[in-house]
Amino acid sequence: MNPAIPNRQRRLKIRKGGVNSKINLLSLGCPRNLVDSQTLAARLKLKGAKFARCAEKADTVIINTCAFIKEAKEESIDVILDAIELKKQGRIKKIILSGCLTQRYPQELIKEFKEIDAIVGRLQLDDSVNSFSLTPKHYSYLKICEGCFNTCSFCVIPKIKGGFKSRSIDSILEEARLLDKKNILELNIIGQDITSFGLDVAAKPLLAQLLSAILKETKNIKWVRLLYLNPLRIDNDLIELIKENKRVCKYIDLPIQHASDRILRLMNRKITKDKIYSLIKRLRSQIPDVAIRTSVIVGFPSESEAEFKELLDFVEEIKFERLGAFIYSREEDTEAHDFSGQIPESVKCKRLDILMRQQQEIAQGYNASLLNKDMEVLIEEYKDNIYIGRSQSDAPEVDGCVFVKSKEKLDIGEIVKAKITQTYEYDLLGEKIPS
Repeated sequence: MNPAIPNRQRRLKIRKGGVNSKINLLSLGCPRNLVDSQTLAARLKLKGAKFARCAEKADTVIINTCAFIKEAKEESIDVILDAIELKKQGRIKKIILSGCLTQRYPQELIKEFKEIDAIVGRLQLDDSVNSFSLTPKHYSYLKICEGCFNTCSFCVIPKIKGGFKSRSIDSILEEARLLDKKNILELNIIGQDITSFGLDVAAKPLLAQLLSAILKETKNIKWVRLLYLNPLRIDNDLIELIKENKRVCKYIDLPIQHASDRILRLMNRKITKDKIYSLIKRLRSQIPDVAIRTSVIVGFPSESEAEFKELLDFVEEIKFERLGAFIYSREEDTEAHDFSGQIPESVKCKRLDILMRQQQEIAQGYNASLLNKDMEVLIEEYKDNIYIGRSQSDAPEVDGCVFVKSKEKLDIGEIVKAKITQTYEYDLLGEKIPS
């Protein structure tokens, strides 16, 4: 078996998908993949397709796979095996694969899984406006670009997604207006690197210009969130726009990946620790109450104990409000795959544990600073006699949540004000402030 196709134990997991009957669409991986799934569903719907909420009620299961890192590939294989088991039991008739895993390993998948009926690659980004949604009614994702310019040595995205491409501003604004008419409260603008938007068609990034146009063209959308901002291309225009407009979430998604200059060079990140530090200092000084989310990689090839300690010290000094950490995943077709000094898995896992224990304390301290403060909360769920929502500082399905007690009935998708009465490591508890 190809090493990219792990021999995983076959487990049955029925996952939620589309709506109504016949086709069950499973979307794995990141929100960008979810947008692709929405586009695929919209095209199928135009051809008369119907959808089922679970695989057991469908004739055909379509799995939109992910292949970004080892764990994503393993999850995709698990879900494929589950679907194959359902097919063997006669509970579904066809299995179709799409997305990143099929883009990377089409022949291996065809050879390994004889039960698969069809394989298609990734969807090409175009200027079509999508009206199909797989998200809750109160928020949505808007993809503005595809691919990547950055050629980080550890990343396989350019191999899967191809070169960077921006959508046209007209098509983006048309989709934003459509979502606004649907009373979407939160618009999450996404792409592999949205700060590169426009670089393929203009001499400079156009994200600030695009964001300004979206804000002018919409009125019902209350929160606009920017997901993935490359530290190389955050300019003063963008900072000023985030600062001045109340509808733009004071949330900066800023993956730094590491804090050692040598490791950053090996990663081909084209930035230094000092420049990262200066940018964060500027963001915090110019945008009051900003929440900065970052992601870092531990166990990159040849990362020494001293360089890992340098990363720990940097994280401790900066005290990121939100942080996600990943073990380095050695991916074929990347430059770093052939680097010397590959770190043993046990060492990578130990370093991840140390970092996340440190971040847990940092996050707990940040949340403690919010005690007795008032904040807006977007209500998303009601469970066990308490409402569950998110603040502007929490991206959907990524960050923590805010539990809200309320004597009055609240609507799902409503934004309310709550006073924080208790804090935890990653979550908050508050009471709704009477209207």
